[in-house]
Amino acid sequence: MTKARLLRLSVVLVSIFMILLIIVYWDNVGTAHFYLHTSFSRPRSPGAIVAGEDWETLPDVDEFLAKLLSSSLKQNSSIPRKTEQLLIQGSNKPVVSNLEENVRGYDWSTHKDRNSLDQEKLQVERQRTLREFCANSSFTFPTKERSFDDIPNYELNHLIVDDRHGVIYCYVPKVACTNWKRVMIVLSESLLDQGVPYRNPLDIPREHVHNTSTHLTFNKFWRRYGKFSRHLMKIKLKKYTKFLFVRDPFVRLISAFRSKFELENEDFYRRFAIPMLKLYSNHTNLPTSVSEAFGAGLKVSFSDFIQYLLDPRTEKMAPFNEHWRQVYRLCHPCQIDYDFIGKLETLDEDAAYLLQLLKVDRLLRFPPSYRNRTASSWEDNWFAKIPLAWRQQLYKLYEADFVLFGYPKPENLLKD
Repeated sequence: MTKARLLRLSVVLVSIFMILLIIVYWDNVGTAHFYLHTSFSRPRSPGAIVAGEDWETLPDVDEFLAKLLSSSLKQNSSIPRKTEQLLIQGSNKPVVSNLEENVRGYDWSTHKDRNSLDQEKLQVERQRTLREFCANSSFTFPTKERSFDDIPNYELNHLIVDDRHGVIYCYVPKVACTNWKRVMIVLSESLLDQGVPYRNPLDIPREHVHNTSTHLTFNKFWRRYGKFSRHLMKIKLKKYTKFLFVRDPFVRLISAFRSKFELENEDFYRRFAIPMLKLYSNHTNLPTSVSEAFGAGLKVSFSDFIQYLLDPRTEKMAPFNEHWRQVYRLCHPCQIDYDFIGKLETLDEDAAYLLQLLKVDRLLRFPPSYRNRTASSWEDNWFAKIPLAWRQQLYKLYEADFVLFGYPKPENLLKD
């Protein structure tokens, strides 16, 4: 009799424990921006590698999670899509200072006269180039051979997830990332204005756009989903549409230098400008504020910046800042199979085509072009006083970004 009672008691306790476990798990996973959509049909650009979509091929845990996610589709079909009721119109030009206007170079024209590109063929070619060099064993660069599982969580902080529409965006600073982050906020409804999600990307204040708490990124998964985090990442990478935007690596460096060291930026002055001025310009007793330094004519030169990038001591102290870190280190293009590769040089056309592929072009428009005046034609002038040996070393440092994304080698800068 005692054994029977113990058995019944054990069954009851186990049942209670399982119910509590399910409640806790669903509370953590089901309510924390974990929407799955019913209307989304993953768009693919022609020629893209289609990752295995057969759930049967997934490991046991992945299969369990996949079924769990699939079962939630019906529940989420009733999620109101208020954004579908509006076609967002472009807003007025934001207020910027004359100095910022001069350095950043906003361009609010519509660029309707540009020739349309054959976007399908363009995407096929860009993806083919990337895949070929990732598979080419004779072309090597750091971290190329590691698997996705080898990438530490903190290196996945640039992958922004929108579960409502099944989109993953890897943002690259100095490549229109402010406006693409705005787009992701509107799509994911991750930020509210007086209790209502933002409808117009340009209505979102810049300080909120770059606030890390605004976005759900892969590096946050561990805190939210615990041991299931990597499995969930892999499922999303298989099922969601993944995109990134890139630009000519040297032009991106010039743009980063101009915006962070030609404009008064207190944070960058203290963290980067002061060490550069001390190490490469032999300055001592520097002002503590950027305004005082600029007033005294103390500014980092482009030559100082290049020396900083090439100095082996730099990354022994800390990894490159995201504004000049290589794209292959930010977005892991040989470990993640991107469905769309956009370029700043063709931003207007690429953005319009991508929104069509995502089937959200009726919900919003990409904001008016942020046309940075740092053009590739400026490279000769910017690098004119940089020694040839430094230029060659700099190219080796960023060679992977040139090659993987189809940018021509700047031969004019690398030869006498």
